[in-house]
Amino acid sequence: MAQAELSLANEDLAQIRESVRALCAKFPGEYWRALDRERAYPTEFVAALTQAGFLAALIPEDYGGSGLSMTAAAAIMEEIQASGCNGAACHAQMYTMGTLLRHGSAAQKARWLPAIASGELRLQAFGVTEPTSGSDTLSLRTTAVREGDHYIINGQKIWTSRAEHSDLLLLLARTTPREAVTRRSDGLSVFLVDMRLAQGTGISINPIRTMMNHATTELFFDDLRVPAENLIGEEGQGFRYILSGMNAERILIAAECIGDAKWFIAKATGYAKERIVFGRPIGQNQGVQFPIARAYAQMRAAELMVGAAASRYEAGRDCGAEANMAKLLAADASWAAADMCLQTHGGFGFAEEFDVERKFRETRLYQTAPISTNLILSYLAEHVLGLPRSY
Repeated sequence: MAQAELSLANEDLAQIRESVRALCAKFPGEYWRALDRERAYPTEFVAALTQAGFLAALIPEDYGGSGLSMTAAAAIMEEIQASGCNGAACHAQMYTMGTLLRHGSAAQKARWLPAIASGELRLQAFGVTEPTSGSDTLSLRTTAVREGDHYIINGQKIWTSRAEHSDLLLLLARTTPREAVTRRSDGLSVFLVDMRLAQGTGISINPIRTMMNHATTELFFDDLRVPAENLIGEEGQGFRYILSGMNAERILIAAECIGDAKWFIAKATGYAKERIVFGRPIGQNQGVQFPIARAYAQMRAAELMVGAAASRYEAGRDCGAEANMAKLLAADASWAAADMCLQTHGGFGFAEEFDVERKFRETRLYQTAPISTNLILSYLAEHVLGLPRSY
């Protein structure tokens, strides 16, 4: 890229960041605390992001989207978190549509993507995990059996966030019995389920209360009829299709973690300058300074890996290792910053009005999901270092 193009790209990225910060300023801590108490969905926040075009960041302009890069999308999610907001209701719409964009037919893309880009339809739910399989996706039991021009789906999903607030669901189901496939990764297929038509006619949704406001649910499918035209790509190739989407997910989640870390560091730094104990600001003490400085260094190192992963994704190169390392390092950085921030605030860190405890709970999730840090380490050990498969 020429220097002039690089400068223009950096200028555009700075403008995107500024625009996101300005939007988020309209949704201060009071807004999020009220939602957290009621476990309510941030309808107004999502609507504002949609209207501004941020949730259509990765949808090409030909389909009414913003046509931005992964780097720009990551910057959007980072700024949302760094502003003290919660992007959990936003990131899925960015990465989930990638499966439709990359593997859907021309007719499917023309039908669904413009409506997703405009906000007419929400695609924020991704049905993969099951109670019996957990992270072992290839062992999922939900089945989809072809009957004429429909597939009949039966089974159960868990930890399917935002299902109550999404019009569309991207669903992974088994179309060929596991014992009948040659490769373990074969026999799974992806469907785009229209939740508006499905509820009450084959699908039920049960909310799950969690330690953070994440709008997650469990889904039950009982002879759910899905038109065969809603099959994405080829039957039996679904696992391969969702892998690229998972890389995008990990990069965006990692960017969120960087944003969280920046919020915690800024919050702790500000408090350490203002809080006077024994006649001096607590930030004058190295015992307070050093943890903040260490959290900052850890965040900046993780930030570099997020950038590297996003660049490889944009270039169409294999970014599995980089996406996983970005998620691992950024999740660790955000959790270290959260713990530091809470400790810096002392008792006030546990008070709802400071927002620290809310963000503390929210960022803890990323040590576990999506994809736990242990599975990332297993991936790196096997696929990067060449060690024997551990599971």
